[in-house]
Amino acid sequence: MDIRSPETMSIALKLPLVWNPETDDTLVCIDIRQETHDVKTFTFASPDGKEFNFEPGQYFLFDLELGGESESRCYSISSSPYRRNAFSVTVKRVGGGRVSNWLHDNLAVNSTVKANGPLGHFIRPKGTARKFLLLSGGSGITPVMSMVRALADTYEPIDAVFMHAARTPKDLIFREELVCLANKLGGLRLHFLPEEVTNEPSWPGLAGRISADYVKLAVPDLSERVVMCCGPAPFMAAARKIAEAAGVPPENYLEESFDAAALEEPSIQPTPDASARVFQVAFSKQARTIDVSGGQTVLSCAKKAGIKIPSSCANGVCGTCKSKLVSGTVDMMHNGGIRQREVDAGLFLPCCSKPLSDLIIER
Repeated sequence: MDIRSPETMSIALKLPLVWNPETDDTLVCIDIRQETHDVKTFTFASPDGKEFNFEPGQYFLFDLELGGESESRCYSISSSPYRRNAFSVTVKRVGGGRVSNWLHDNLAVNSTVKANGPLGHFIRPKGTARKFLLLSGGSGITPVMSMVRALADTYEPIDAVFMHAARTPKDLIFREELVCLANKLGGLRLHFLPEEVTNEPSWPGLAGRISADYVKLAVPDLSERVVMCCGPAPFMAAARKIAEAAGVPPENYLEESFDAAALEEPSIQPTPDASARVFQVAFSKQARTIDVSGGQTVLSCAKKAGIKIPSSCANGVCGTCKSKLVSGTVDMMHNGGIRQREVDAGLFLPCCSKPLSDLIIER
C-alpha cells in the first residue's frame, strides 16, 4: 500500500492523541464520586482529548495554588489503565490536611488542575505463575485497587489474596465493588479487617489490627506470595515485619508510601574530597541560611534545621519537594520526579540534591 494513499492517511488520522508526561500538565475534572463519608474519587481527563498510558500502581503529582502558595501532593491512580480516556484518584480527607481538604471542599467538575505523571515504580511483576498478597490500609488501597480493576478488565489468570484494613466497616473504601470483583474473578480472595465494629454490630468477620496470627490464618502460604503493600507507615512497618518473619524474600515484598520519612543521614566525617566542603544554603522566603556539606542532601539538612519544605518520598521519585534554585549549582540524582524542561527552568529536587556551591533557594 502506498504510504501516501487515502487509506493510509485515513488510518493515521484515526490514531488517538496520547498524553506526553514531558510536555502535558493540564487536567480537567470530569466527575466526582463520594466513596465513604470522608473519601472522594476525582476523575480527570485531558482537555485535548488525549489518552493516558500508565501502569497500575503509578501516581500523579498534583501542583496546586492555594492561597497564593504552591502545594504539591502525590495521589495514586485508582482506576484501570485499560480505560484510557480518563483516570481517577481517590482522596481521603485528612484532619488539618491542606490539600485533601481543599480538594474535597473546592474542586468541582470542569475545574482544571496542573499535574505531572504518571510516575512511580510500585508495579505488579508480570507473569501468570505468580501468587500475590495485595495488602492495604486506609486510603492506601488506591494503587492496589487499580491493579484489581485491571485484572477484571483483562480476565488475566491470577491467584491473589486482597487484604484491606480500615478503622471501621464504614471506612472500607470500595467495599461493595470489591465484593463484585471477587465474584467475577475466580482467583481473587477478599479479607476485610476493620479495627473496630462499633457502627456495624453484625460484622461477620474478625476485627482488630493486622497481626502475624491473623495473616497466618488468612494467608497460610504467605511465604510463596509476592506482597504488594500500601498504607500508613505504622501499618506497613507491621506488614513488613510479618512478611519477613513468614519467610517472604525481600525481593518479593514491595511497598508504596507517600509518608514523609525521617530523613536521617550518617554524620559526615572530614575527608579530603569535595563532600567535606560546607556550603551556605539560603532560603529566601523564610529568611534562613544553613550549612550543608557536599555529602548531604539539601532536604535532609533543611528538615533538621526546621526549614519548611513539603516532602514525601525523599528519594527523587515523587517531586513533592520541587523548588526554584535562584543561584548556585547542585548534584541532583533524581528518579523521575522532575521533567527536563523543569530543570531547564531552574527547578530542582532538594531531597536528592547535594550542593556544589553556595545556594539561594526560593522557599
